[in-house]
Amino acid sequence: MFYNITKRLIDIISSLILLTLFSPIMILTAIAIKLDSQGPVFADIPLRVGKNGKMFKLYKFRSMIPKADTILRTDPRLKKLLAAYRKNNYKLKEDPRITRVGAFIRRHSIDEFPQLINVLIGNMSLVGPRPYHDFELQEQSQKYPEVVKYIEAMHSVKPGITGQWQVSGRSEVDFEKRIKLDAEYAKQKNIFYDILIMLKTPLVIINGKGAY
Repeated sequence: MFYNITKRLIDIISSLILLTLFSPIMILTAIAIKLDSQGPVFADIPLRVGKNGKMFKLYKFRSMIPKADTILRTDPRLKKLLAAYRKNNYKLKEDPRITRVGAFIRRHSIDEFPQLINVLIGNMSLVGPRPYHDFELQEQSQKYPEVVKYIEAMHSVKPGITGQWQVSGRSEVDFEKRIKLDAEYAKQKNIFYDILIMLKTPLVIINGKGAY
């Protein structure tokens, strides 16, 4: 009880402060996205899986061409790219769908700043497991059956903007290890560990290591 109440208070206060501090960057990012390519400012992406398996809309700056996810899954010309996407834990080092502005904001995690809105609403936390796509979990569970038990543990808490796996290598960490790290985090329920992860996060954002 203490952990949940304290964590929620930290989320509300911190998200309000960070939204205020980052508002100039977010406004400039929105303008840059509109000038760089046609399409909405926010990404049109599938719903994510939250606490207890509840689906929610995740806010994120658009870093790709419009309807990038749909195009990747339906355009026969991108069949090889889709296969590589699935093989590489749903990440691509060289993704032709990424815009010029998108490449920069992804490298420095600026595309994730709007998730502070999710934190304020309450379907995400500042610190927590990665918010996965439902299809991603289903496909990877078939590939790695042993991670199913970890997925259940991971969903006992809210997903976060940053977390244990993000400060441990981000996209360089494979799916199996990523899920285990998130499950380990979910079992700890330690405010001081949350603070430690938050302190490590700015350095990860600045150097951009493992982001693609």
